[in-house]
Amino acid sequence: MKLAPHLHRIGNDIVAAYLVVTDDGVTVIDAGLPGHWKDLVRELDGLGLTPADVKGVVLTHGDSDHIGFAERLRRDHGVPVYVHEADAERARTGEKPKVASGPMKLGPTLGFFAYALRKRAMPTTYVSEVVEVHDGDVLDLPGSPVIVGMPGHSPGSIAVHVPLVEAVFVGDALTTRHVLTGHQGMQPAPFTDDPDEASTSLDRLAGLSASWVLPGHGAPWQGAPADVAAAVRSGAA
Repeated sequence: MKLAPHLHRIGNDIVAAYLVVTDDGVTVIDAGLPGHWKDLVRELDGLGLTPADVKGVVLTHGDSDHIGFAERLRRDHGVPVYVHEADAERARTGEKPKVASGPMKLGPTLGFFAYALRKRAMPTTYVSEVVEVHDGDVLDLPGSPVIVGMPGHSPGSIAVHVPLVEAVFVGDALTTRHVLTGHQGMQPAPFTDDPDEASTSLDRLAGLSASWVLPGHGAPWQGAPADVAAAVRSGAA
């Protein structure tokens, strides 16, 4: 789905990934679930492109519902997969602490897991090789994505700022649709390692120039990143 010039989304409000499309190729932000591969190929085909036009995958963190088809792109098409050094092991092995899921409602929770099963979430395909990135890096990829450290949801959670498309991709630093309750609107994401640190990290978005804030779960949000922290904290309250 085209959101704006050069900016596309695949998946839906349950799990989403994004494409930055330029004359130099495509940068994929997050890789959803393995079954989103067909969505990726379909979206690229509609643009007259193929997976060979993807120049890199940037993961906002290493959780299984964000790394989906990354290994397939890496293995079959030689596409490098970028992840913060603090989440590199998580992306390669799935090793992570157990955290409380928080509130849930039966319908949305079952819907989330049913969708994940349809998109072949099990077994998880981890990423054999990753390129480690750090806060402040500007990647040599289409759109020149900028890495913004956002620890909290995981130690290596990042936002990805792409000025070309006036967007900041936030992964699970926040959500606009809680996958376990169905609650809509800006709010903290579930399954967060350190909620206090995640809340503090939101302040790092304030200085970014963008008109889109794009989470891994929930509807795209149009507004200024400077307003994000207050909106999420209000949603938490």
